[in-house]
Amino acid sequence: MSDTSIKLTVNGEVVSRAVEPRLLLSDFLRQDLGLTGTHVGCEHGVCGACTVLIDGRSARACLTFAAQIDGSSVETVEGLAKESGALTPLQEAFRDSHGLQCGFCTPGFLMVANEYLRAGGSADRQEIREAISGNICRCTGYETIVDAIAKVAGKAQDDRR
Repeated sequence: MSDTSIKLTVNGEVVSRAVEPRLLLSDFLRQDLGLTGTHVGCEHGVCGACTVLIDGRSARACLTFAAQIDGSSVETVEGLAKESGALTPLQEAFRDSHGLQCGFCTPGFLMVANEYLRAGGSADRQEIREAISGNICRCTGYETIVDAIAKVAGKAQDDRR
């Protein structure tokens, strides 16, 4: 099978590569680009650990072929970091609210939460639960994750007033 040339933007940087048509985005990010924050859990698109944003929308990197996203923009958890290395308000809220324990699912939750917050998501706990319902955490019981997202959403709502 011949390679396919792709050009995309990953965390603000343009990347061009020749890839096998069947190469998964999760493998491309982890192995070719060294972005290991995108975790691979179930490899069936069920757990959400591999969630990234493609053109601003959450997607499962374990179900997406790298060749499919030619011309797209991809954001991974590494792209959240500020140049200074400081945590984002959402990352701080996860830390302060104990919204992570083992940390395996955290990158996927952070990416889904970013999508939710960018869309103007509210601090309504039920809305947050619905927004994160595609991601699985085996450690936290979800309440602390919801607390973290609600904290940031509530501040954003206050700032908009």
